[in-house]
Amino acid sequence: MGDETTRAAIEAVWRLESTRLIGALVRIVRDVALAEDLAQDAVVAALAQWPASGIPDNPGAWLMTTAKRRAVDAFRRRARQDVAAAALARELSEAFDEDPGAGLDHVEDDVLRLMFICCHPALTPEAQTTLTLKLVAGLSTREIARAYLAPEATIAQRVSRAKRTLAEAGAALEEPSGAERAERLTTVLGVVYLLFNEGYSATEGDDWMRPALCDEAVRIGRILTALVPDDPEVHGLSALMELQSSRLAARADGDGEPVLLDAQDRKRWDAARIRRGLAALTRADELVAGARAGAGPSGGRGSYVLQAAIAAEHARAASVDATDWNRIADLYAQLGRRTGSPVVELNRAVALGRAQGPAAGLALLDQLEGVSALDGYHLVPSVRGDLYEQLGRGHEAAAEFERAAAMTSNARERALLLRRAEAARRAG
Repeated sequence: MGDETTRAAIEAVWRLESTRLIGALVRIVRDVALAEDLAQDAVVAALAQWPASGIPDNPGAWLMTTAKRRAVDAFRRRARQDVAAAALARELSEAFDEDPGAGLDHVEDDVLRLMFICCHPALTPEAQTTLTLKLVAGLSTREIARAYLAPEATIAQRVSRAKRTLAEAGAALEEPSGAERAERLTTVLGVVYLLFNEGYSATEGDDWMRPALCDEAVRIGRILTALVPDDPEVHGLSALMELQSSRLAARADGDGEPVLLDAQDRKRWDAARIRRGLAALTRADELVAGARAGAGPSGGRGSYVLQAAIAAEHARAASVDATDWNRIADLYAQLGRRTGSPVVELNRAVALGRAQGPAAGLALLDQLEGVSALDGYHLVPSVRGDLYEQLGRGHEAAAEFERAAAMTSNARERALLLRRAEAARRAG
């Protein structure tokens, strides 16, 4: 295997294993920054050794073993200055000798612990999300910067400050419980959903989707439903991700090119995930009903439950034409009132265009003109182009698709938009 092929394989392994690796190391060394350094040292060792020795059968365990050896060495070097460090070094050494793969046995706990640590109240909300996307989601600084529409340098500084703040605050590197856990839960849910969205529609690169990120987000969502079984929003988020991820296989063709909803083969939608998603939505609605009856805080469906209800309408429909678009538009209206998000209104414009005709969608879209939060958002001209196309205004549609293509950083999406522009211009 050539060096470049091995390097690509190591990068893929890092994408899959970094969250688990860093999470396990945080539990062992009790230091977020040190855990990340040890994990990266292990990758450097892999880059040096794997081209000659080949990729091991269990690359995650290999990285964990190497990182633990680095940790043992580091603590032994400090042993003369710190008795506690010497004791921890002995403990680590004994655990390593007994089981070189130790540290991978509590993956789920490690990942969740890392998420809650990254959402520590000593950090600002922006720092919480950024650090979690970096350490838990394994996103690059560039990917996070794209998601935030911010310079890469700003994101890099934010990550560095966040790790420094955790160290200076002496933050306990344990999963919080009780009221403190509840306070961090909203941030954790938001980060999980950001992780899922990056997998569902990659912000940049050559791939339309990154299914491994979706799978990781779905897995964490399932864990959270067991950890917080009485919160409807937890079940709502899990339902939403299950239902959305059920479409992954149908969202791209054999060459990886995007397939839009109208053209998807619904037989390829994952029936098992749809069943799990609908079951989670039913549980969420039961909890909402219980809250209304006095079993907990009132307030009706939250944003994740509403989004899951929208996804459920798609999942239940046999085709695009059979979809209850009026119901979806109404759910988006409820979601918009709850969140105040212009992106929700953009989605409502799509639903209205399906339910009441493209002119109705365009009327709502016109109301969103000048909203600063949508500046540079490529889906605005994309939606407008789609509505123009439905009206037979091909040249105007083509111009909007081209404008959207210029705004996106995803190569597959850009190519799709340019193809749509060409087809719309030919149709006139």
